[in-house]
Amino acid sequence: MGSPLPGAVGISKLSVYDTTAPDGLVGGTPHLHLTCSEGYVVIAGAGHVQTLATSGYAETPLRPGTVAWFPPGTIHRLVNEGGLQIVVIMQNSGLPEAGDAVMTFPPGVLADAGAYQAAATLPGDDVTAAYRRRDLAVTGFLALRGGGPEALAEFHAAAARLVAPKLPEWRKRWADGALQAAADTGRQLDALERGDHSHLAAGGIEVRPAPSEHGRHGMCGLLDTYHV
Repeated sequence: MGSPLPGAVGISKLSVYDTTAPDGLVGGTPHLHLTCSEGYVVIAGAGHVQTLATSGYAETPLRPGTVAWFPPGTIHRLVNEGGLQIVVIMQNSGLPEAGDAVMTFPPGVLADAGAYQAAATLPGDDVTAAYRRRDLAVTGFLALRGGGPEALAEFHAAAARLVAPKLPEWRKRWADGALQAAADTGRQLDALERGDHSHLAAGGIEVRPAPSEHGRHGMCGLLDTYHV
Protein backbone atom coordinates (compact mmCIF):
# COMPACT_ATOMS: atom_id res chain seq x y z
CA MET A 1 0.00 0.00 0.00
CA GLY A 2 1.37 3.39 -0.96
CA SER A 3 1.45 6.64 0.93
CA PRO A 4 -1.70 8.79 1.22
CA LEU A 5 -2.24 12.23 -0.26
CA PRO A 6 -0.57 15.07 1.70
CA GLY A 7 -2.20 15.47 5.09
CA ALA A 8 -4.23 12.28 4.49
CA VAL A 9 -7.00 14.18 2.74
CA GLY A 10 -9.60 12.66 0.43
CA ILE A 11 -10.25 13.91 -3.09
CA SER A 12 -12.96 13.50 -5.72
CA LYS A 13 -14.26 15.20 -8.84
CA LEU A 14 -17.89 16.31 -8.59
CA SER A 15 -20.28 17.10 -11.44
CA VAL A 16 -23.12 18.86 -9.62
CA TYR A 17 -26.66 17.61 -10.28
CA ASP A 18 -28.44 19.42 -13.12
CA THR A 19 -32.05 18.71 -12.11
CA THR A 20 -34.51 21.02 -10.35
CA ALA A 21 -35.27 20.87 -6.62
CA PRO A 22 -38.64 21.80 -5.03
CA ASP A 23 -37.70 25.49 -4.72
CA GLY A 24 -36.90 25.78 -8.43
CA LEU A 25 -33.11 25.78 -8.05
CA VAL A 26 -30.86 23.24 -9.73
CA GLY A 27 -28.27 21.40 -7.69
CA GLY A 28 -27.37 19.12 -4.82
CA THR A 29 -28.42 17.92 -1.40
CA PRO A 30 -27.92 20.22 1.62
CA HIS A 31 -26.02 18.57 4.46
CA LEU A 32 -23.29 19.14 7.05
CA HIS A 33 -20.21 17.31 8.32
CA LEU A 34 -19.51 16.88 12.01
CA THR A 35 -15.72 16.43 12.09
CA CYS A 36 -14.47 17.36 8.62
CA SER A 37 -13.66 20.59 6.86
CA GLU A 38 -14.39 20.56 3.13
CA GLY A 39 -12.80 22.51 0.28
CA TYR A 40 -13.86 23.26 -3.29
CA VAL A 41 -11.64 23.98 -6.27
CA VAL A 42 -13.96 25.00 -9.12
CA ILE A 43 -12.75 23.71 -12.48
CA ALA A 44 -15.71 24.37 -14.81
CA GLY A 45 -19.13 25.94 -15.11
CA ALA A 46 -20.88 28.33 -12.79
CA GLY A 47 -23.01 28.25 -9.67
CA HIS A 48 -22.95 29.10 -6.01
CA VAL A 49 -22.94 27.42 -2.63
CA GLN A 50 -25.58 28.20 -0.06
CA THR A 51 -24.33 27.91 3.53
CA LEU A 52 -26.13 28.05 6.85
CA ALA A 53 -24.27 28.27 10.16
CA THR A 54 -24.69 29.96 13.52
CA SER A 55 -23.11 33.03 11.88
CA GLY A 56 -26.03 33.17 9.43
CA TYR A 57 -27.03 32.32 5.87
CA ALA A 58 -24.81 33.12 2.88
CA GLU A 59 -24.56 32.55 -0.87
CA THR A 60 -21.04 32.36 -2.32
CA PRO A 61 -20.50 32.52 -6.12
CA LEU A 62 -18.49 29.69 -7.67
CA ARG A 63 -16.58 30.22 -10.91
CA PRO A 64 -13.57 28.44 -12.48
CA GLY A 65 -10.55 29.15 -10.31
CA THR A 66 -12.55 29.81 -7.13
CA VAL A 67 -11.28 28.04 -4.02
CA ALA A 68 -13.73 27.92 -1.10
CA TRP A 69 -13.78 25.95 2.16
CA PHE A 70 -15.71 25.69 5.39
CA PRO A 71 -15.43 23.93 8.78
CA PRO A 72 -17.64 21.26 10.38
CA GLY A 73 -21.11 22.44 11.30
CA THR A 74 -21.66 24.40 8.08
CA ILE A 75 -24.76 23.26 6.23
CA HIS A 76 -23.97 23.56 2.53
CA ARG A 77 -25.92 23.19 -0.69
CA LEU A 78 -24.44 23.47 -4.18
CA VAL A 79 -26.53 25.29 -6.80
CA ASN A 80 -25.67 24.59 -10.44
CA GLU A 81 -26.08 27.49 -12.84
CA GLY A 82 -24.60 25.55 -15.74
CA GLY A 83 -21.96 22.82 -16.02
CA LEU A 84 -20.63 23.22 -12.47
CA GLN A 85 -17.70 20.88 -11.80
CA ILE A 86 -15.59 20.90 -8.67
CA VAL A 87 -12.60 19.08 -7.24
CA VAL A 88 -13.62 18.35 -3.66
CA ILE A 89 -10.99 18.05 -0.94
CA MET A 90 -12.08 16.39 2.29
CA GLN A 91 -10.36 16.33 5.67
CA ASN A 92 -9.56 13.14 7.60
CA SER A 93 -8.93 10.66 4.79
CA GLY A 94 -12.30 11.33 3.20
CA LEU A 95 -14.16 10.53 6.41
CA PRO A 96 -17.48 11.74 4.92
CA GLU A 97 -17.32 8.62 2.73
CA ALA A 98 -17.54 6.68 6.01
CA GLY A 99 -20.66 8.53 7.06
CA ASP A 100 -19.59 11.96 8.35
CA ALA A 101 -22.53 13.72 6.75
CA VAL A 102 -26.08 14.39 7.92
CA MET A 103 -28.67 15.62 5.45
CA THR A 104 -31.19 18.29 6.37
CA PHE A 105 -34.25 16.08 6.38
CA PRO A 106 -37.35 17.33 8.25
CA PRO A 107 -37.32 16.91 12.05
CA GLY A 108 -39.60 13.86 12.05
CA VAL A 109 -37.09 11.94 9.93
CA LEU A 110 -34.07 13.14 11.92
CA ALA A 111 -35.67 12.02 15.19
CA ASP A 112 -35.86 8.36 14.09
CA ALA A 113 -32.59 6.63 13.19
CA GLY A 114 -34.41 3.99 11.14
CA ALA A 115 -36.39 6.58 9.21
CA TYR A 116 -33.25 8.60 8.57
CA GLN A 117 -31.37 5.55 7.30
CA ALA A 118 -34.24 4.64 4.98
CA ALA A 119 -34.39 8.17 3.57
CA ALA A 120 -30.61 8.51 3.21
CA THR A 121 -29.78 5.14 1.63
CA LEU A 122 -29.84 4.78 -2.13
CA PRO A 123 -30.92 1.38 -3.49
CA GLY A 124 -28.04 0.73 -5.86
CA ASP A 125 -27.32 3.53 -8.33
CA ASP A 126 -30.92 4.74 -8.48
CA VAL A 127 -31.00 8.28 -9.87
CA THR A 128 -34.68 8.71 -9.02
CA ALA A 129 -33.97 7.85 -5.39
CA ALA A 130 -31.01 10.27 -5.37
CA TYR A 131 -33.25 13.13 -6.50
CA ARG A 132 -35.98 12.13 -4.04
CA ARG A 133 -33.41 12.22 -1.23
CA ARG A 134 -32.19 15.63 -2.43
CA ASP A 135 -35.70 17.02 -2.55
CA LEU A 136 -36.50 15.84 0.98
CA ALA A 137 -33.33 17.48 2.29
CA VAL A 138 -34.08 20.73 0.44
CA THR A 139 -37.51 20.82 2.07
CA GLY A 140 -35.89 20.51 5.50
CA PHE A 141 -33.21 23.05 4.61
CA LEU A 142 -35.74 25.69 3.62
CA ALA A 143 -37.50 25.21 6.95
CA LEU A 144 -34.18 25.50 8.81
CA ARG A 145 -33.39 28.78 7.04
CA GLY A 146 -36.67 30.20 8.29
CA GLY A 147 -36.53 28.64 11.73
CA GLY A 148 -33.85 30.79 13.32
CA PRO A 149 -31.04 29.83 15.72
CA GLU A 150 -33.21 27.48 17.78
CA ALA A 151 -34.09 25.33 14.77
CA LEU A 152 -30.44 25.16 13.74
CA ALA A 153 -29.36 24.15 17.27
CA GLU A 154 -31.98 21.38 17.27
CA PHE A 155 -30.67 20.14 13.92
CA HIS A 156 -27.10 20.07 15.27
CA ALA A 157 -28.25 18.02 18.27
CA ALA A 158 -30.17 15.59 16.06
CA ALA A 159 -27.16 15.18 13.76
CA ALA A 160 -24.88 14.40 16.70
CA ARG A 161 -27.31 11.74 17.97
CA LEU A 162 -27.52 10.10 14.55
CA VAL A 163 -23.75 9.70 14.11
CA ALA A 164 -22.94 8.66 17.69
CA PRO A 165 -22.79 4.90 16.88
CA LYS A 166 -20.22 5.55 14.14
CA LEU A 167 -17.70 7.42 16.30
CA PRO A 168 -15.41 4.44 17.13
CA GLU A 169 -14.97 3.72 13.41
CA TRP A 170 -14.35 7.40 12.68
CA ARG A 171 -11.75 7.61 15.45
CA LYS A 172 -9.81 4.69 13.95
CA ARG A 173 -9.85 6.24 10.48
CA TRP A 174 -8.62 9.56 11.92
CA ALA A 175 -5.89 7.82 13.96
CA ASP A 176 -4.68 5.82 10.95
CA GLY A 177 -4.90 8.81 8.58
CA ALA A 178 -4.70 12.46 9.56
CA LEU A 179 -3.26 11.86 13.03
CA GLN A 180 -0.65 9.47 11.64
CA ALA A 181 0.34 12.01 8.97
CA ALA A 182 0.81 14.74 11.59
CA ALA A 183 2.79 12.37 13.82
CA ASP A 184 5.05 11.46 10.88
CA THR A 185 5.85 15.15 10.39
CA GLY A 186 6.72 15.44 14.07
CA ARG A 187 9.10 12.50 13.84
CA GLN A 188 10.75 14.00 10.76
CA LEU A 189 11.25 17.31 12.55
CA ASP A 190 12.75 15.49 15.54
CA ALA A 191 15.08 13.58 13.25
CA LEU A 192 16.26 16.69 11.42
CA GLU A 193 16.98 18.40 14.73
CA ARG A 194 19.24 15.42 15.56
CA GLY A 195 20.96 15.75 12.20
CA ASP A 196 19.24 12.60 10.90
CA HIS A 197 17.94 13.01 7.34
CA SER A 198 17.56 9.33 6.50
CA HIS A 199 13.85 9.66 5.74
CA LEU A 200 14.73 11.64 2.61
CA ALA A 201 15.97 8.41 1.03
CA ALA A 202 12.35 7.23 0.80
CA GLY A 203 11.46 9.92 -1.76
CA GLY A 204 9.53 9.08 -4.91
CA ILE A 205 6.18 9.71 -6.56
CA GLU A 206 2.80 8.03 -6.65
CA VAL A 207 0.20 8.55 -9.35
CA ARG A 208 -3.46 7.70 -9.78
CA PRO A 209 -3.90 8.14 -13.55
CA ALA A 210 -7.69 7.87 -13.33
CA PRO A 211 -10.41 7.80 -10.69
CA SER A 212 -11.06 4.54 -8.89
CA GLU A 213 -14.80 5.00 -9.28
CA HIS A 214 -16.79 6.88 -11.93
CA GLY A 215 -20.21 8.50 -11.85
CA ARG A 216 -21.46 7.41 -8.44
CA HIS A 217 -24.52 9.27 -7.23
CA GLY A 218 -23.39 11.32 -4.24
CA MET A 219 -25.24 13.91 -2.22
CA CYS A 220 -24.37 16.82 -4.51
CA GLY A 221 -23.93 15.15 -7.89
CA LEU A 222 -22.00 12.53 -9.82
CA LEU A 223 -18.72 11.61 -8.15
CA ASP A 224 -15.46 10.37 -9.64
CA THR A 225 -13.56 9.24 -6.55
CA TYR A 226 -9.89 8.46 -5.98
CA HIS A 227 -9.10 5.78 -3.41
CA VAL A 228 -5.99 7.31 -1.87
